[in-house]
Amino acid sequence: MRRLLVAGAAIAALGLSAAAVASQTPRNETFRMLQLFGDTLAVIEQFYVVPVDNKELIEAALAGMMTALDPHSNYLPPDGFDDLQERTAGEYSGVGLTITTEGGLVKVISPMDDGPAARAGVQAGDVISVIDGQNAAGLTVSEVSEKLRGAIGTSVNVTFLRDGSDPLEVTLVREVITVDSVTGRMEGDFGYLRIATFNENTGRELTEVIERLKSQNPGIQGYVLDLRNNGGGLLSAAIDVSDTFLERGEIVSQRGRRPDQIERYAARAGDLTGGLPVVVLINYGSASASEIVAGALQDQERATLVGLTSFGKGSVQTVIPLRGGQDGALSITTARYYTPSGRSIQKIGIEPDLEVARTEAEARIVSRSSFVYSEAAYATALDASIGAERRGPHTPREAPGPDYDEDADYQLQRALDVLRARGDLTLLAAAPEGIVVTEPGAPAIETATLEDTTEEE
Repeated sequence: MRRLLVAGAAIAALGLSAAAVASQTPRNETFRMLQLFGDTLAVIEQFYVVPVDNKELIEAALAGMMTALDPHSNYLPPDGFDDLQERTAGEYSGVGLTITTEGGLVKVISPMDDGPAARAGVQAGDVISVIDGQNAAGLTVSEVSEKLRGAIGTSVNVTFLRDGSDPLEVTLVREVITVDSVTGRMEGDFGYLRIATFNENTGRELTEVIERLKSQNPGIQGYVLDLRNNGGGLLSAAIDVSDTFLERGEIVSQRGRRPDQIERYAARAGDLTGGLPVVVLINYGSASASEIVAGALQDQERATLVGLTSFGKGSVQTVIPLRGGQDGALSITTARYYTPSGRSIQKIGIEPDLEVARTEAEARIVSRSSFVYSEAAYATALDASIGAERRGPHTPREAPGPDYDEDADYQLQRALDVLRARGDLTLLAAAPEGIVVTEPGAPAIETATLEDTTEEE
């Protein structure tokens, strides 16, 4: 089966060559521009002030060509192609970051759970500014990835930029990143399932964790599925996870350039949880495969979503090896994703049923347009193609006040409250004292602090 890349991870051996992809530009104009490219390379080779490496120049040109399409299309040199295969398998050496590029800047989509970067306080949306004293502006994702990876036990000094905060300068020690895709535990009478990424092992691991929790706790009453800060992974894994909770119905569809380029994926009979209530936790670090799962369970009325609107990465990337991978590969956007009801994920994201910020700081990010990190922030992002737009800056429905204990994880507590109400938000207990509650459609925070808003409420 063809594998599709959902958030920067999969291999698709399609047996295509670059020559098989027909250009929309008239053939004679294409040949003229290719000649222009060759002429430019010849002039650089002859007249540039220092000798140049033509291979590096051509690879840079390929990278520029792909990034001109959209933020997720890119050229992978041979070593980058090998790295991708390792990450897909669920184990590699590095600092534990999922990254992308925008406007010459490399940004963090999400830090891996308990990886060196996560432990150092790196967050979704942080910009990688400096690596070992070298300015990272203008570097490609592959170039940054190469600099961040290295021998186990070696260190790399990285500076991260974050809106509204001082630069974060950290020393990260490289280690083997073994991604435990799924972990689980009990929270009272409810099972808590954490999916950190979607890789080859996710479906199997989720089944094993659920079976273990069921056998150890026969009276289990429901499940929380935590997809926060999960940057995505394999489409097949997202389908497997959705199928785990569904008896029937469509999970996701993908639609390409032509009207006939539609693929639909449906659930098979058999809900592993036996129909128990499910709550899915999402936030703006939940991207791609995470959004497929959240959208499927929401549209099929199988789960209640709690948290913040997701990232909005709803495009499909197919990885096409060049000369069997000897010349690297192209990761190119080939389709958009749609939820079962026909909603486009692209640039819009998945909105939760109960909007809850985890902390006061997180609420402020949502309330300030310049702070929001999402697919819609990319200048070259594909449109949703359905005329809808992502919700603008606003104050979240619920947010902890400044004195709330962040270690208590307010979003998780509200998810458990929803399970106790068996998913009926009309029966949900009122937010506890010290929680900011706004009316739907409340305006964004301007000059007032969140504490001021609390007092006004």
